[in-house]
Amino acid sequence: MLIRDLANAMQSLAPVELAEGWDNVGLIVGSREAALSGPVLLTIDLTAGVLEEAIQAKAGAIIAYHPPIFEPLKRLTGDSPKQRLILEAIRAGMAIYSPHTALDAASAGMTEWLCEGVSGGSESAAMSGEAEPKIKGDCRAIRAHPETDPRQELKVVTFVPELRLDDVRAALATAGAGIIGHYILCSFATPGLGTFLGNDQSNPSVGKPGRLERTTEYRLEMVCARASLPIVLETLKQFHPYEEPAVDVYVLEPKPRRSVGLGRRLVLDAPITPEALAERVRAFLGIPVVRLACAEGMQGRPISKVGVCPGSGAELAPLARADGCEVYITGEMGHHRVLAEIDAGMSIILAGHTNTERGYLPRLARRLERALPGVRTIVSARDKSPFSPA
Repeated sequence: MLIRDLANAMQSLAPVELAEGWDNVGLIVGSREAALSGPVLLTIDLTAGVLEEAIQAKAGAIIAYHPPIFEPLKRLTGDSPKQRLILEAIRAGMAIYSPHTALDAASAGMTEWLCEGVSGGSESAAMSGEAEPKIKGDCRAIRAHPETDPRQELKVVTFVPELRLDDVRAALATAGAGIIGHYILCSFATPGLGTFLGNDQSNPSVGKPGRLERTTEYRLEMVCARASLPIVLETLKQFHPYEEPAVDVYVLEPKPRRSVGLGRRLVLDAPITPEALAERVRAFLGIPVVRLACAEGMQGRPISKVGVCPGSGAELAPLARADGCEVYITGEMGHHRVLAEIDAGMSIILAGHTNTERGYLPRLARRLERALPGVRTIVSARDKSPFSPA
């Protein structure tokens, strides 16, 4: 088993293309071709204590949810605690992989695990004996991840006389146009009336120069990759019967997937008061306390629309509120952002940054073992929140 196999398995669980542009995810330390010579240790943060634990376990790799290398490094000398950790991991022959916001955004990822607890799905699972809880309610991304098939970045439109329609379509397909999923030669054609008037330098294939011509044409539309556009246009010019074929090129917008992206908007099956919801979150995470900031008039009032984001979710809070969320649950948020949100009518529940993340590690370990049969995982016992009750 190679580090590459581990990276591929993690990619199947948390595709790196789902990560935020500012993030640093994927294989951070190690060679993909190196052997995975020991168990994989999972942690939220790579600290000195966690690294010591990994060395004692003779781990071959560490899955560190938070990237231990986040900002660019100009040198790796051991002059800072972070650099010393990285150097020690390298000396121990350990690879380091970080999924971070890719795991947040992925289907069945960290955010949806938190939604299970928020919705009460963990309680129903315990009663029914389900191996993994289910979310009790409608769930979709607050900010859906935009996806573009690289073969469908553009749409090329041209206008062809009926007798040459099949020839032009087939020619464009050979240049890479018209691929949708497992299908080729995909197009759409609609009839219409075309007009043109050539000057004395023209050589029209229909009609004569100096005379307004009207002819039945078909509007032919086919998708293509941006990289294929030059050869598609060249092929179109070669096979189109007109001296100057009309061509339009449209940029296609990405298609967001409802179930993938940052944050989740929950519509609970059973309404609940903010106070009871805060207690449910506290019990699910197994922590002593959560903080509830109730918007005016919401105390004791059943609500059903909840925004959820593990970690630091201040950025998504306005989007959640605009999407109708009555309560927003995250790990941490600045004081003034909390005030702004409750003034705008949305209550806030804060449970601590890593408290909203760490409980997912056992689930991730099981999923990784299923995705990579033969790998052995260890959930760190020394990974913990930097905060403790006073």
